[in-house]
Amino acid sequence: MTARPHGTPREAAGAPPPAGLWPLAAYFLKLGAIGFGGPVALAGFMHRDLVERRRWLDEETYGLALALSNIMPGPLAAQLAIAIGYFLHGIAGATLVGLAFVLPSFLLVVALSVLYVAFGGLWWMQALFYAIGATVTAIIAIAAYKLARGTNKRDPLLWGIFAVLAIVTVVAQAELAVLFVLAGLLVLLVKAPPRRLKARLPFLSLAPWPLPLAAFGLGMVVAGPTAGLLLQILGFFVKAGAFVFGSGLAVVPFLHEGVVRQYGWLDERQFRDAVAVAMITPGPVVITVAFIGYLVAGLPGAIVAAIGIFLPVYLLTIIPAPWFRRHRDNARLKAFVQGATAAATGAIAGAVVVLGTRAIVDPPTAAIALVSLAILWRWKLPEPVMVLASGTVGLLIWVVTGRAG
Repeated sequence: MTARPHGTPREAAGAPPPAGLWPLAAYFLKLGAIGFGGPVALAGFMHRDLVERRRWLDEETYGLALALSNIMPGPLAAQLAIAIGYFLHGIAGATLVGLAFVLPSFLLVVALSVLYVAFGGLWWMQALFYAIGATVTAIIAIAAYKLARGTNKRDPLLWGIFAVLAIVTVVAQAELAVLFVLAGLLVLLVKAPPRRLKARLPFLSLAPWPLPLAAFGLGMVVAGPTAGLLLQILGFFVKAGAFVFGSGLAVVPFLHEGVVRQYGWLDERQFRDAVAVAMITPGPVVITVAFIGYLVAGLPGAIVAAIGIFLPVYLLTIIPAPWFRRHRDNARLKAFVQGATAAATGAIAGAVVVLGTRAIVDPPTAAIALVSLAILWRWKLPEPVMVLASGTVGLLIWVVTGRAG
């Protein structure tokens, strides 16, 4: 039995009812199979498809899911999918949507892992990443623009938070989740302050711009190895899922520290190939852990790594979700969600710059990014088509320049 969708206001307004459980799962199965571009783009696709086109979800519920995903640890795209599943169909929705979203990319990554081990490394992964990374930057830029425009609208306070978070993300080269919480609290104080505080500080309701936000780092400690290789893998990836905030790409430094420096499971080249796999496959970027797990301990390692990274994500979404849904009409929660969501859009915009500096490394990749941006903006070609085309260009460049083999 699934939870009753929270859809009464939508029905009263004449909007289509929320999607059924199985159509929703089918959508996320498809998104997991063809959704390229990383967490930012995937979040944008969910908004475009579920809110704008199919109208299975209203803006308020999407914003609630996005805010929850950003203030809890774990990769953004998977959390957002699970949160949407929960808000529409309860535990069953969260579980089925989460499995549907992850399964296609998991199977594809395992297949690539088998080939990688069989042939001793795949040069064409780097060739694909060389071009696809540039196209992914264009995909993310468009998704970030649309998401920010729809979320912040004409609110100067929200745009101010957006700007601050974009700058902080670029400078820090990471998404700092504590700033999402601070931004939510700031908007709460401005738009829905407690009565006693408002009486003492009446200027809060007049403040048009956010106060300066301080940047805080998140300390991450990897505990010592546990008994047995699979238990080591499980323990490490559970920590990765539970203690890393932001997009799936934010987990990359954490993974590098553990799998290369601490445990020595992979060398530098293998780790770079693992990141490349994450970028050239659809679905959540963090599924690269399956590639790492496979190289360390075969198929059992891949399965255990995937369970480890997604289990805390699942639990840290469905446990606070009932409280969020129960208090969704509370003025203070609404204000907090607005602030946290504005902060998320700013961090996403900053991530575009960060990823762009890493993916656009020479004139050919700059040209690929600009052409991809123009085509996606003007003709709105499907993203998988653009990824396929840019991957082909990358292969040709590597063959012509003699880097293949």
